[in-house]
Amino acid sequence: MGRDLLGFKGIKPVLLMVALLTLVQSISILWMARGLSEVVSALFAGEALQNQHDGIFMFLMAFLVRHVINFLQQKITYRYAEHTGALLRKQLIDKLFQLGPRFAKTEGTGKLVTLVLDGISKFKLYLELIIPRTVATAIVPVVLLIYIFTQDMTSGVILLVTMPILIAFMILIGLSSRKQVDGQMESYRNLANHFVDSLRGLETLKYLGRSKSHEGSIGKVSDRYRKATMKTLRVAFLSSFALDFFTMLSVASVAVSLGLRLINGEMMLVTALTILILAPEYFLPVRMVGSDYHATLNGKEAGEAIQAVIDMPIEKEELSLPEGFSYSWNTDSQLSLSHVQVQHEAEGPYSLHDATLHIQGMKKIGIIGESGAGKSTLIDVLSGFLRPSSGTVELNGQALSALTDVAWQNQMTYIPQSPYLFSSSLADNVRFYTPDASQAEVEEAVKNAGLSELVESLPAGVDEVIGSGGRVLSGGQAQRVALARAFLSDRPVILLDEPTAHLDIETEYELKETMLSLFKEKLVFLATHRLHWMPDMDQIIVMDQGRVAEIGTHEELIACKGVYYALITSQLEGVL
Repeated sequence: MGRDLLGFKGIKPVLLMVALLTLVQSISILWMARGLSEVVSALFAGEALQNQHDGIFMFLMAFLVRHVINFLQQKITYRYAEHTGALLRKQLIDKLFQLGPRFAKTEGTGKLVTLVLDGISKFKLYLELIIPRTVATAIVPVVLLIYIFTQDMTSGVILLVTMPILIAFMILIGLSSRKQVDGQMESYRNLANHFVDSLRGLETLKYLGRSKSHEGSIGKVSDRYRKATMKTLRVAFLSSFALDFFTMLSVASVAVSLGLRLINGEMMLVTALTILILAPEYFLPVRMVGSDYHATLNGKEAGEAIQAVIDMPIEKEELSLPEGFSYSWNTDSQLSLSHVQVQHEAEGPYSLHDATLHIQGMKKIGIIGESGAGKSTLIDVLSGFLRPSSGTVELNGQALSALTDVAWQNQMTYIPQSPYLFSSSLADNVRFYTPDASQAEVEEAVKNAGLSELVESLPAGVDEVIGSGGRVLSGGQAQRVALARAFLSDRPVILLDEPTAHLDIETEYELKETMLSLFKEKLVFLATHRLHWMPDMDQIIVMDQGRVAEIGTHEELIACKGVYYALITSQLEGVL
């Protein structure tokens, strides 16, 4: 059992209930063995079967009790595993939202999706198996061994000596298995990330004529996962064989000892049969732990990975805010960044260097620059997804070290390059920021986002399932779903990080008018490398190598003939 398992909420009462049930189950095993041995020895002595009612009844009742308790244990652990799994999934998803899109980009979307779906399922299976197995291993052998010692000292010594050998061998195999499982999990994560990246870039690969050559890359990643899985299975089969082999030798040693003493008349048949029946039961809990080890190890690894994400520190603002201070953004609100810097590694380069700017009221702010200029980093700082390494932020006259407070983030609508579509109805996807929105409000948002034609073509309309396993939408349609979310939301701040980067220019121009209407009476931050948006912006922030190179309107920056002017002339977008 993992060290962190005792830290899960509600596990101690569950362990106590399972332990009490296991103790009763251990006693029922003793009664089963005793009843069966008495009946067999009596029949062997020539007594009639009709006279064995008491022994048969004892065996049947003990057998029934044992399996009823086994059912109750499964029920208790299943309910606890489901509850804990649901709670852990909620904590993980909440933490992923707090960590923001930058963390998702760093870790890989495929890996995180695998962790939320498969990881939670494996962890629930781990809980279901490890709790009863661990408790049984701690209680059943002890109870049986004590009873066996009271019946026959020699058999008790043989069983006592062989158990540590079996456990030591299990530990050695476990260490080898862990290495194989770690390799398998790493291959699985790589496969998941590679699969997601391949799906995202499929259209680009087909357009460039590289889809066939990409098959080889997919084959290599899949083959690495297959090899890692086969290595894990080989170790699993080896461990099962070894456990059965050593258990068989131990039971055989007890049987030989009992047989010799029976022949010499040193032991009663009923006692020998009882011990011989109990010997396999003595080793059974350890064998069950061994046979389930590989199933539980994946769940244990997944649980540790999930807990590592949940435990990641997120620094929150700890200033003593003045009474009446509000994060709410309105026409009179002001936001200033002063000498803000972001450095991901102590000796590494600055992603954002000495950024200073001032914003007031409801404006459309364009953030422009070449790839790697720091646009996305600035968006992440403004959204609170990233804490600056140094510098200060001032909001409504209050100095802050970062905008990481939930109250600020709850005002934002975030539209990334590739909006995520959940496997649910179109209406539910649109309700992402406003889950209580009515059907009429959803339909109005869908209309404003230009999705009416799509909805009319769907058999179930806005109730059509989209996302994974549902109707596949194009990049432009997915972007319109994100816009519909924003239309439905009344949040005053909108952040867009390269929202049209993966769209062709025709689709982008179709969306442009829709998006500009959405921007009215909002504070908008639009990070893009498409310069045709800039004449429609109230203010433009020009980024260059992590620095704020220029700030001004389109006309002002053209007149300066600086970095912005050089970008326009180099791209020849015809916006002069």
